[in-house]
Order: sequence, then structure tokens, then C-alpha cells
Amino acid sequence: MSISKSTQYGNINISIEAIASLAGGVVTECYGVVGMASQKVFQDGLAEILKKENYSRGVIVHENEGHLDLDLYIIVSHGVKISEVVHEVQKKVKYVLEKSLELEFGNINIYVQGVKMMK
Repeated sequence: MSISKSTQYGNINISIEAIASLAGGVVTECYGVVGMASQKVFQDGLAEILKKENYSRGVIVHENEGHLDLDLYIIVSHGVKISEVVHEVQKKVKYVLEKSLELEFGNINIYVQGVKMMK
């Protein structure tokens, strides 16, 4: 599946994989975020930290009435205020994606899959 956009110069197709990769890169740059997590949590309650090439496993893109919604699965650092980290991730992801892709994004849903102690 891809998002199509028409300009005066021609058509642009943006893959969901590209949107997910861009969103994952933005998320991992945010303060308090250890990394992206898989949507599926292991049986013992641990979440897997995804590497750069697998960010799309931690991002789900939904098309919804003319705009896109994102579900992001993250792992945060121990000792940070989770609500503040999540709010900043939502703001930054929405801003960067809208400016970069010139698409309208609606809801940016964040699911904290774990908290990791940093050394």
C-alpha cells in the first residue's frame, strides 16, 4: 500500500514503509526514548528494541477520512516523566512528517512497551 499525491510535475507515491521509517527515525531522536519497540511483546513481558532497518515493525499507519493516523510503539528510559516524553514525541513526529511529506496527519498514538534502565 502507498499514499499517492499529484503535483503539477507529476504523481508521487510514498510507501507506508517510508513513512514508518521516517517516523521511527524521528522518535529515536527524542529525549527519553530508548528506542522503537515491536508491536508484539514477548511472553515474559519484555519488548524487543528494534534496529534502524526494522522501525516499520514498531509503526502502524492507518488511512482515515483524508488524513493518516500513526500508532508508535516505544521504549522509554527509566527516570523520565513518561507523559512529557510521549507528548514531545507526538508533537515532533507530527511536525516533521507534515513538513517533510506535505501530508495531513491526525492522531499520533503512542504505546509505551517498556521502561529500560540506562547505565
